[in-house]
Formats: sequence, structure tokens, C-alpha cells
Amino acid sequence: MRKTALIILHPGFEEIEAITPIDLLSRADIEVVQASVNDEQLVEGRSGITLQTTHSLAEVVDRSFDVVILPGGPGIMALRNHPAVCQLLRKQSEARRLTACICAAPLLLKDAGILEGFNYTAHTSTTDELPLASGNSFVLDRHILTSRGAGTATEFALAIVRNLQGDALVETIADSICWPHPTPSLHAG
Repeated sequence: MRKTALIILHPGFEEIEAITPIDLLSRADIEVVQASVNDEQLVEGRSGITLQTTHSLAEVVDRSFDVVILPGGPGIMALRNHPAVCQLLRKQSEARRLTACICAAPLLLKDAGILEGFNYTAHTSTTDELPLASGNSFVLDRHILTSRGAGTATEFALAIVRNLQGDALVETIADSICWPHPTPSLHAG
């Protein structure tokens, strides 16, 4: 059965943190559902790049996904304590399915009440609220994957692929994109 991913797009999302996982997961034959937090099909990112979503969050909130992905960016602040997003993150965590947040998006894990007891990382702008964040590029602790920001988006996406599809496919994809670094260890952090 084909693996599925949900990426939640919000106005002001960080484009690299969204597009990189969409691209690399698609290369890994993972179905990527792109959902907007509102009913708008077009969502503009922080740098003015607009992505067309496939669904609204309301249309897919009751579905199960192998991974739920949240990119960061300045728009994350408008999502703080968003009821549907927090409910979805709690449901994903309770089912022990992968949840992947990058940049400031781990703040939503905190808002959902599921970050306590996990090792994590986040963008340095979140230090006041997430003082225990690691300085690593990404951290995978059980079913929670976090990453620091746009510069770590490729490692973040490859860690998702590794978790869902295994080492061999990660190596193939890394070679195909001329990724100059060793592929990320599944247990980094």
C-alpha cells in the first residue's frame, strides 16, 4: 500500500521547508496531500511564492496519514493553538505515526501538548518558548521529527523518506539530486 503524507500549508509558510519535502517525498512514491488551513486553494509563502493545494484541512482532517508535515515561516504564529491543527497533531501522536515539524513549527507541538518528554530541535527564534531545543540539524525521537529551518530542509525531507521507505531509496534519491552530504542517520539527535 502506498504511503501517504499530509503537508499543511499556511499563509506565510517557508517555501523551501514545504517544497523540498513535497518534491523528495514524491520522488519516493509517497502520496503527498497538500492542505491549506483555510478554504483557499492558493497559499502564498513568506517570499511571495504561491502554491496550489490539493485540499483544505477540513477535507482531510479525519483521514489517517503516515506522516503529517508542518513547515515553519512567519505564518506559523497565526497557527498558534489552531484547534484543527492541534487536534490533528494529537491524533497523529496518539497513533504513534510520524509527525514532522521544521523551523518554528515545533511550537505547534508544544501548543498541542505533545512535545513534553521528547528530544527536539527548532529555529533559534523559538528559544524563549523551546529552551531545550537541540542545535542539531534535525532530531528524530520516536515518532516526532523536528528540524531547524530552511537550510536543513533537505536533511529533514530525507529523514522522512528514510523513516517511511528505508535506507536504499534514500540513497537513490540522494544520489539523483547530487546531495553532497552523507544522508541523515535515522537516529540523529
